[in-house]
Amino acid sequence: MTQPDSMPSELRVDVWLWAARFFKTRSLARQAIEAGRVEVNDAGCKPAKGLRVGDHLRVGRAEERLEVSILALSARRGPASEAQHLYRETDVSRAAREALREQRRLSGAAFDHPPRRPDKQARRQLRKIKDLR
Repeated sequence: MTQPDSMPSELRVDVWLWAARFFKTRSLARQAIEAGRVEVNDAGCKPAKGLRVGDHLRVGRAEERLEVSILALSARRGPASEAQHLYRETDVSRAAREALREQRRLSGAAFDHPPRRPDKQARRQLRKIKDLR
């Protein structure tokens, strides 16, 4: 995290999402923003939109939807422990994620796994199906 005296007053959304480790690259962050999976203060945004301390973000990643408040700005991607100090997830968002995780865990227990590994013929059929997609 940057020092308070050198902290920028405004930062691009895609840079902040990358620095806060929501996305692995800035390019992925930009794609998510352009696809409408990121909202700043309950409104859509563009990758270059200025982000300030106190703004609220909604970020959609795969099945989960996070709502966070921005506590600090940083243009440098540091370790995960440092990135966690840049935001605070809302209690509602955290509870929804926990419920979704529990639901996936319970539904995964009922998943019927195959009794054994596929044999050579079945592997060839699987490869053929995957190549057609």
